[in-house]
Amino acid sequence: MTETDEAELRDLIPRLRRFARALTHDSTAADDLVQASLERAVSRWKSRHEADSLQAWLFSILYRRFLDERKRAGRFSLLLDVFRGPRDVAPSAEEVVIARASLESFGRLPPEQRALMLLVAVEGLSYGEAAEALGVPIGTVMSRLSRARKALRELTDNDVSPPSLRVLK
Repeated sequence: MTETDEAELRDLIPRLRRFARALTHDSTAADDLVQASLERAVSRWKSRHEADSLQAWLFSILYRRFLDERKRAGRFSLLLDVFRGPRDVAPSAEEVVIARASLESFGRLPPEQRALMLLVAVEGLSYGEAAEALGVPIGTVMSRLSRARKALRELTDNDVSPPSLRVLK
């Protein structure tokens, strides 16, 4: 591993952690997942093809590791966090309701579609890199992404309901 590789690897750690946190919904589990993925990547560094994107390769390792852990544990987590920068003004009640409804809708997508949406929309991977990361053909990425966007649109269009109110006596 060269110094350039090490620097590129270090630069990708925050993105790997963000992706892991979105998958696990737990910062401790996300840190463990990233560490296990990086250990696997470093131990298998010589088997990596230089032409492959380091970013896609690392996301692939992390995603497969997540699936393996989820399969072993017999459970999976839904995405409930919103990744956004700090805000100067608190969000309005309407923004909170819409954001929660959108997150709940996003959480109802199948895990394969959620992971793909995260890689493409949040992490900015190209379709080719996402296909490589998930180990599926690029056509599958495009159709799965199309179905995910359509399902998310339908869920969010039909699901923004006002919060329940309590009657105080």
